Amino acid sequence: MGMRRLVLALVGAGLTAAALAGCQLPANPMADPAQSAVGATARAEMMGPAGERMGTVTLTQGLHGVLVAAEVTGLEPGAHGFHIHAVGSCTPDFAAAGDHFNPGEARGVGHGYLDRDGYHAGDMPNIYAGADGRARADVFNNLVTLAAGADNSVLDGDGSAIIVHEKGDTYGAEAGAGGRAACGVIVGN
Repeated sequence: MGMRRLVLALVGAGLTAAALAGCQLPANPMADPAQSAVGATARAEMMGPAGERMGTVTLTQGLHGVLVAAEVTGLEPGAHGFHIHAVGSCTPDFAAAGDHFNPGEARGVGHGYLDRDGYHAGDMPNIYAGADGRARADVFNNLVTLAAGADNSVLDGDGSAIIVHEKGDTYGAEAGAGGRAACGVIVGN
């Protein structure tokens, strides 16, 4: 058997085996903006109401969402609401960051993990500060992306911000998290 016939026989056998096993070729990862952004990073330099530096939140794009790593200081001990907000602005005051990031507003989702209608893409678990006022947390958010042009990108036209609230989120329809204790605009690296 010649080399060409052997190669064709092996390729044919491989394709037949794959078809019989129900396999299909993997999708092109570059076709999905979120997949093409894997490894991309962004940061939010957190500041307090008087402009004092309060730490950093780093966002890293994964295959199925974004890892949000927070290191925040200067907080009261205890639970604090931790959210992505819809507008990339912390000035003139933290209200400039708007409401929670919610690209699915048309879907009618509510607020909080316990809301029967679903929750905002910007809703995340509370972070907890120790007696020294330091909070360290890693949160995975599978409803957002750093991919440019995606509907759920936190790096959209008006940007997004991270807000740490004075109190813990209730995870219900009303956040109950109190005022905004820290804010940081998310900036792509």
